[in-house]
Amino acid sequence: MNFKKFVSVLLTFATLISSVGIMEVSSAESTEVSGGFTSEDFLTTKGRKIVNQKGEKITLKGVNLGSWMIWEDWLSPYEEATDHYDILEKLTERFGEEKAYELMNTYMDNWITESDLDEIKAMGFNSVRVPFWFRNFYYDDNGRKILDENGEMDLSRLEWVVEECSKRRLYVVLDLHGAVGYQSDAPHSGKKGSCGLYDDTEQGERYRELTEELWREIATRFKGNPAVAMYDLLNEPMCEVPGDEFDRRKNNSYIYDRLYDAVRAVDSDHIITMECIWSFLALPNAFLMGWKNVIYQVHLYDTSEKSFNMMAILPWLVFFDVPMMMGEFFPHGTNTWENCFKTLDKLGYSWYLWTYKASGHGMWNSNWCLRGSKNGFERAKIETDSYEEIARKWGECIRTENGFQDSGHYERNIESNI
Repeated sequence: MNFKKFVSVLLTFATLISSVGIMEVSSAESTEVSGGFTSEDFLTTKGRKIVNQKGEKITLKGVNLGSWMIWEDWLSPYEEATDHYDILEKLTERFGEEKAYELMNTYMDNWITESDLDEIKAMGFNSVRVPFWFRNFYYDDNGRKILDENGEMDLSRLEWVVEECSKRRLYVVLDLHGAVGYQSDAPHSGKKGSCGLYDDTEQGERYRELTEELWREIATRFKGNPAVAMYDLLNEPMCEVPGDEFDRRKNNSYIYDRLYDAVRAVDSDHIITMECIWSFLALPNAFLMGWKNVIYQVHLYDTSEKSFNMMAILPWLVFFDVPMMMGEFFPHGTNTWENCFKTLDKLGYSWYLWTYKASGHGMWNSNWCLRGSKNGFERAKIETDSYEEIARKWGECIRTENGFQDSGHYERNIESNI
């Protein structure tokens, strides 16, 4: 049997298995409720499906809000800094802590606005995934909280996006992209080469305690909120860290179990998602761990149809007791949008494109973003620009309507697959 025929048989088998169970009603057929989500829209898992409180199957089809609450230089308009941690350190040294956070807030106020959420809804998506990191809520990695006017942890940015998405009937995945202490060596955790979350030290334990604290705060604030689809406990844990998938599995079993318990102590109802990232070997069986109402997640950036198909199919076949989600992907190389959507739809995966908008190097000619610019953007020079100049470059000029254009990479494919 050749490879294509083998894949076809597996996909057919997967489709037959996934069709067993509750009545299936697509998310587009769900009853529209004026004014946003209601308690009937609250999501949970049932077997390998995501369902609302009426028992209707919901397939989440969305886009990541990358480079909004956590930044990377290839996506975000800055230079003279290596990562988001480096940005905050340099801005704090130059202008003081209060002014540094003012600049970060100026950026976030403009990078994603209500207009973007309107556009995402109009494009046919039914969900967004929101990457954030701990420095949105702590001034440092010692647990000094950023407080609101009531003396509580300031979660207003997350509250804003959840409220605005609810009005538009967009579900939200809350994604901890950068944990306290950092869960990978990749810069997209906030600080390059700083995977301290797993350290068998007193400081490592402090990081784990603070990450648990953060999730308890978030889960307490959003308990019962139907607009929140799920909590994404850790983005790409152990990414770029030396070791094999069994090392990752050991570490993931330990840290995910702690974070699962932290959330469940305050919120027994919301879905929780854990990430295999690249391989099904990186996560244990949910049933054996005692994890309930969970979704397993993969991220695939494979360059061929064959590798994408196999890496999507294998977790589905192994983790028979949970729904699967493609948390990040885009096709490149010989892989195609048609193949990605065909594979994911047959397997019943929910999915999220990476990413909505970008202003970094070469984004216009890549498949990475829905919105970009042919001409590029002014980049804030972290070490040499004045406070006023950085504020200007991170002001209204980075709003999508002020210079971003449709990249044209996705429209035809999205319209036929949402």
